[in-house]
Amino acid sequence: MGLSKTERRERIRKRIRKVSFGTAERPRLSVFRSNKDIYAQLIDDNKGTTLVAASSRDKELSKAKGTKTEIAKLVGKTVAEKAIKSGIEAVAFDRGGNLYHGRVKSLAEGAREAGLKF
Repeated sequence: MGLSKTERRERIRKRIRKVSFGTAERPRLSVFRSNKDIYAQLIDDNKGTTLVAASSRDKELSKAKGTKTEIAKLVGKTVAEKAIKSGIEAVAFDRGGNLYHGRVKSLAEGAREAGLKF
C-alpha cells in the first residue's frame, strides 16, 4: 500500500532536515505552506531560536492584493530584507517537504532578488 500525501511529505521533510542545519552565520530558511498562507523563518539550530520571521499574515502583507504565488514572493522579499538588516546574508534553504514549485519557489526567488544567498 502506498503512502498518503502527508506521510510522503513528512518523510521528505525528515530527510531534508538530516542534512540542512542552521547556524548563527548561515541560518536555515524554513518554509511552511498552508492552504491559505505561507510562513518563512530564519532559524539558528545551534541555539534553537528564530532569528527572523515573516508571513503572509503580517499586517503589511495581509493587505497586499494578488495571487498566493505573488504574495509568497513578497514574503520572500520581506524575510530577506529583515535578514539583511540583522546582518545575515547567506542561508540554507529548507523547503519543508514541499516540492520546489509554485509558492515555495516564488518565495525563494523573492528572497534571492532581495539579496539573500542560498
